[in-house]
Amino acid sequence: MSAEIRYISKPHPVTGVTNSKLGVWCFLASEVMLFGGLFSAYILLRTGAPSWPHGSQILNVPLATLNTMVLIVSSVTMVMSWASLEMKNLAKYRLFMSLTILLGLAFLVIKSFEYAHKFEHHHYPSTDTFYAIYFTLTGLHGIHVIGGILVNLYFLFPGSALWKKDPEQFTGRIEAAGLYWHFVDLVWLFLFPVLYLL
Repeated sequence: MSAEIRYISKPHPVTGVTNSKLGVWCFLASEVMLFGGLFSAYILLRTGAPSWPHGSQILNVPLATLNTMVLIVSSVTMVMSWASLEMKNLAKYRLFMSLTILLGLAFLVIKSFEYAHKFEHHHYPSTDTFYAIYFTLTGLHGIHVIGGILVNLYFLFPGSALWKKDPEQFTGRIEAAGLYWHFVDLVWLFLFPVLYLL
C-alpha cells in the first residue's frame, strides 16, 4: 500500500494554499520571530546606551545603497522566473533564475568588500556593542542569502527535472522559493535604514 501525499499541486480545501506554501509561511513566521528578537535587542541596546554611533558616519552607505538596489532587482528577477513557468517557458525561467542567483552572489561580494574594510580598520564584533549588532544582523542575513542561492541553484539544475514530470508542482516549488527570497530581501530593507541611516 503506497501513501499519497495530497495537496502538493492543488490547494488544501481548509487552508486554501498548497502544502509547500503553507510550510514556507510557517517557516517564515519563525524567521520573523528570530529577526524580530534581534531587532528588539538592537532597540533596547541603542536606547540604553549613553552614546551610540550613527551608522551613516562609520558605515559605507553608498555600498549598502548599491546592495539594496541589487536585492530589489533580484526580487524582480525571482518573480519573473516564476512568471516564466506560469507561461510555460522553461528557457526564460532559466534566464531569470540565473540572474537571481548572480544578483545574490553580487550582494555577497559587495558585502565582503564592506567587511574587509572593517577588518582592515580593526573593527570586529568584539570592538563594541554597535559592531556586535552590525556583524550579527548582517552576518545572519548573509547566511540567509547563501541559503537562498543554494536553493535556487538546486532548482536551476537538478531540481528542474521535475518540470518534465509535473510542471505545476515545479512552479509551486519556485513560488515557495520566491517567498523565502522576498523575505530575505525584506529583512535587508529593514536592516539598511536601521543600521546605516539612523
